[in-house]
Amino acid sequence: MNSMQKDSEWRVVDGEPCKVIDFIPLARIENGKVVAPDKTKPYASVILECKKLPEQTRGFIFHKMDFQHLWTAFKERRVGENEEVIIFYSKRNLKNYAKLFSTFMPRLWVMVCQKGAFELIADHNSRPELQGEARFLAERPIVEWKPEVIK
Repeated sequence: MNSMQKDSEWRVVDGEPCKVIDFIPLARIENGKVVAPDKTKPYASVILECKKLPEQTRGFIFHKMDFQHLWTAFKERRVGENEEVIIFYSKRNLKNYAKLFSTFMPRLWVMVCQKGAFELIADHNSRPELQGEARFLAERPIVEWKPEVIK
């Protein structure tokens, strides 16, 4: 399985939807605070499926807010049987003021959607019979966590 740790490795999926197959926390949240065993290690990893990647890939989560959003989706809210989590990694879509400090900014827009939304979002030719409002509703997040610094 391939892995992505650095921004240069994540760049291939910048702005692309990725379905989170698994969330593997290495830290935890206690009393609203992130508790990490070691400040040099990632907070978590995610197993991703993306159209731009040849196979499922492990992505490492190094930003505290990105970790908190994934934790909220998977551990607090919980993902239902008919739901899936889709993330967008983005460094190039940061707002102008945030680009100067991009190294320190969160990168993930986390969404919980209805099962099947990933195919619709990732492949605009998928299910051509689903048009207009019906398609919009099928793709729309049930709940989302989008950092203010992402456009």
